Amino acid sequence: MRLFLIGRWARCPSYILALFLLATPAWAVLPDEMLADPVLEARARAISADIRCPVCQGETIDDSNAPIARDLRLIVRERLVAGDTDAQVFDFVVARFGEGVLFNPPARGANLVLWFAGPALLLAGIGVAVAAGRRRVAPEASLSPQEEAQVREILRE
Repeated sequence: MRLFLIGRWARCPSYILALFLLATPAWAVLPDEMLADPVLEARARAISADIRCPVCQGETIDDSNAPIARDLRLIVRERLVAGDTDAQVFDFVVARFGEGVLFNPPARGANLVLWFAGPALLLAGIGVAVAAGRRRVAPEASLSPQEEAQVREILRE
């Protein structure tokens, strides 16, 4: 009976549309974390969009439900309330967690490897492809008269 109902509802386009509309991303920022000042809250959201969750690695701290992400969100908001600029907030977070928490790390020092490895490998791949395309195959050597006679004898048998 239950399977019948699921199948029956699945054929209804409005039911499917409602499921897609309900499947929105779950924001991890809780109401008790939000700042009362909308300008500061907007700055906190903008900063949080550029900070990666140290646990999740693929999510911003705003999208993550990890406890460390919550702590980072609170730290960002505390620093903004204390009067820090956006750059000072980023410096504070990077000083404690390293540049690995930034989605767009600055192009300096060891990060230059990250910035230039992709284009360098692309150019190397193009170079290998061009070199392989230009490589010529040597023409086959012709058989000596003695080898031709041996081939004819083999083919006669």
